[in-house]
Formats: sequence, structure tokens, C-alpha cells
Amino acid sequence: MTNETTRSITVHSIAETETLGKRLAELLPDGSVVALTGTLGAGKTRFVQAFAEASGVSPGTVASPTFVLLHEYDGDRPIYHFDAYRLSTAEEFRRLGPDDYFEGTGVSFVEWADKFPDVLPRERLEIRIIVQNNETRRFVLSAVGSKYEPIIAQLARAFARGDISY
Repeated sequence: MTNETTRSITVHSIAETETLGKRLAELLPDGSVVALTGTLGAGKTRFVQAFAEASGVSPGTVASPTFVLLHEYDGDRPIYHFDAYRLSTAEEFRRLGPDDYFEGTGVSFVEWADKFPDVLPRERLEIRIIVQNNETRRFVLSAVGSKYEPIIAQLARAFARGDISY
């Protein structure tokens, strides 16, 4: 890993979580990999849903990939949604062929990414969602490598200004 920049953004409602996901959709380039972590019910899938909807995927299409392990969504660009929760080993995750997706033109999301960090690309955006109460979440965004540093900075500035409407 080269550089790592970390910023926190606190959201106070599901609507603000959705706004954060939609804003990220505007900023992330094709070929991006987002490693998501957080407890059950933290909002990982809802965040991906908002991102996907802002990327042209029909509302209601994105579901938790827990039982399927990988969903592919077609919108303005492909979205690949992995879930490592039920996997026991890195080899099981590798059998899903993540490198083919990570090196493609779509955006890859990996829920429970902390289970197998060695399988993830060296450069990625890590988002840890911390539940603070029923509605409030803290999103800790870390740029692993330099590619995602400007994106994190832009998101943090927008939310610091209160510019969170979509």
C-alpha cells in the first residue's frame, strides 16, 4: 500500500446515507473497487442500492447478495456486488473470480471485505460503516493508494458544507 487518507462523514438518516451513495456514484471512476465493512444492519446494502440507482440501475433491483455471493447489475455502467459474509476462506472468495471484475470497467463493491483483505486490489476505497444509533451512521472512508484520495476529499467537503441534498 502506498498512501492512505481517511475521513469520516456522519449521516443522520437513511436519506443522508442515500445521498452519500449517490454522490459517490458521481465521483467514482469506472474500474473502482469499494471494500465495505460494518455490522449486520449497518447500511452496507442500502448504500450500494443508492449508488446503483444513481448509476442507472432500476430502484428496487439491488438486493443483499448474502445468499448469492455475487450480483451483477446493468446500469450506465456495470456494478458488481460481492458478499463475503458466508465464505470461510480466501480461496472460496477467489473462486468467484473477483480479479476479472476488479480489472473490468464496472464498479465493484465487496461487503464484509475485511474477511479477506489479501484478495482485494492494492488500490481501493475502504468504507467502514459504524452504527451510532438507530438512524445515525459514521462512514469512515479510507483511500488505500492515491487514486481515491481526491474523491474522499470532495465528499468530505460537500458534507462539511452541509451540501448533502441530492
